[in-house]
Amino acid sequence: MKAAVIFQKGEMPRYSEDFPEPIANSEDEIVISVKAAAIKHLDKSKASGTHYSTKGDIHKAKVPGGDGVGLLADGTRVFALGVSGMVAEKATIEKNTIIQLPNGISDDVAAALPNAVAGSAMAFRYREGMKGGETVLINGATGFTGGIAVQIAKHYGAKKIIATGRNEQSLQSLLQLGADEIVSTKLDDESFIAQIKQLHNHTPIDIIIDYLWGHTAELILDALKGKGSVSHKTRFVSIGAITGDKIQLSSEILRSVNLQLSGSGLGSWSKEEMQKLFTQIIPEMFQLAADGKLKVETITVPLKEIEKLWEMEVEGGRRLVVIM
Repeated sequence: MKAAVIFQKGEMPRYSEDFPEPIANSEDEIVISVKAAAIKHLDKSKASGTHYSTKGDIHKAKVPGGDGVGLLADGTRVFALGVSGMVAEKATIEKNTIIQLPNGISDDVAAALPNAVAGSAMAFRYREGMKGGETVLINGATGFTGGIAVQIAKHYGAKKIIATGRNEQSLQSLLQLGADEIVSTKLDDESFIAQIKQLHNHTPIDIIIDYLWGHTAELILDALKGKGSVSHKTRFVSIGAITGDKIQLSSEILRSVNLQLSGSGLGSWSKEEMQKLFTQIIPEMFQLAADGKLKVETITVPLKEIEKLWEMEVEGGRRLVVIM
């Protein structure tokens, strides 16, 4: 079959026209014909072996792509998680992750949406217990996932949404998606902290979801630092680490403010939460997208161009999707 294949650890995928087709190894698996698969930061880090879930893995030639959209034997269009890689004509999927797609949603949009939904919706619903009327800060909102997070926060009833990011044009576009305030991460440290402090003092921040970690997370936490008086509770959840995997955290921050730190990602969700993700949360977002109530922008590319496009930097809040 035609597929993108990583033959050596750390190398980019190569286009192959004769890679072996996958087979179902248990009653819980099924083979589908893949139509579209999104290329995400998660896929790239797992493919390179730098993601924490791949530590200690013995590398063998494999197809990247952890999820995608395809057709069952009867022609039903579905989204599912892959047992084998999804950037190929065929893939083995987990039966309990199958979600039938509603009419009105395209293959590329359906492939692009779930990862971004999982990142933010699981944090809002289960890590932070978001309630309507809360103020949310999204750090690193100018990418695809951040744009989806802004819209989901709005859908879940956020009173005020603050978005940060480097790309000025994308920051401005977030105002059209539901953001109320934008802060550029290109500001000098003192100015960035001052803006976050001002916003927090005016409307205390209830929830922070962070895609960047690294230096901007340090600055935001510094902006929350109190002076020894009773403080507003802020729940900070790490979703990604695009700008660095480690931070320096002063104990003064932890002692001076009512702060809850947590993470949301692979391995942090319970079995029950995962079940709700596939039976409730993602299907709801698919329907919103089908009804035109959730804006999703993609760039579609053919499978045979994978070698040219794997490292492509996609800006403007769009997601790269491979069409088989």
